[in-house]
Amino acid sequence: MARTSDPRGRPMRSVLYIPGSRERALQKSRELPADAIIFDLEDAVAADEKDNARDLLARVLAEGGFGARLRIVRINGLDTRWGREDAAAFAKAAADAVLVPKVGSPADLDAVAELVPNLPLWAMMETPQGILNAAAIAAHPRLEGMVMGTNDLAKELSARVRPGRAELLTGLQMCLLAARANGLAIIDGVFNAFKDAEGLAAECEQGRDMGFDGKTLIHPAQIDIANNAFAPSNAEIELARRQIAAFQEASSAGQGVAVVDGRIVENLHVASARELLARAEAIAAAE
Repeated sequence: MARTSDPRGRPMRSVLYIPGSRERALQKSRELPADAIIFDLEDAVAADEKDNARDLLARVLAEGGFGARLRIVRINGLDTRWGREDAAAFAKAAADAVLVPKVGSPADLDAVAELVPNLPLWAMMETPQGILNAAAIAAHPRLEGMVMGTNDLAKELSARVRPGRAELLTGLQMCLLAARANGLAIIDGVFNAFKDAEGLAAECEQGRDMGFDGKTLIHPAQIDIANNAFAPSNAEIELARRQIAAFQEASSAGQGVAVVDGRIVENLHVASARELLARAEAIAAAE
């Protein structure tokens, strides 16, 4: 199944991890204002709970009630004893995509694609091999999105991650370039200190400035901060409208550029302005 939809055509500001083994959290997630949910069968589930978590998650998803939220299931790797059963269980489940952990090359996606023929795939980018192969991975015809696994990546790099994430910027930007070159959605990694609202806001702002579509989250308390950070501000919306209007007026007068607030506005700025307004409209419709 080749890619047939636009993976960036819906809001993905806040992408919340929910353990597949926690029924109360699964039920509550229907009410949370997250744009997307990653139902996790991998890292968040203990080995002796994985089989039960798979059955529980399949039942909860079948019950529905998640509205417009993107439903992504992170399966266990095929190199584990649970991975193939996870893939088979969710190949036809009420989910929107399957997230493949620790993708190192397109071959890892090929293996899952054979088991999940009818759902889009997403890739966890969390290993040095995966980062170095980001361009080839992003070109996979079944892939619709990438998720940065910054905790695992930092571990593999033996990095000390500090505010500003200088240690991870190369990997983040390599994946951003690969995703944008192939029209994929791409979501930034988690911020571990879930009680540090100021730190989360700063990292969300950094991710938004870099070009990420949203941020993965580990606690519901982080949702509002991510939603605000990755949504166009009122000032940005107003500026976009003025840029479009000014350029249209200039074009009608036979001119190729306009000036707004002392800055040149060309075709590329108008295209960006239209994308921003479309994103604002999609967020408003989802809410």
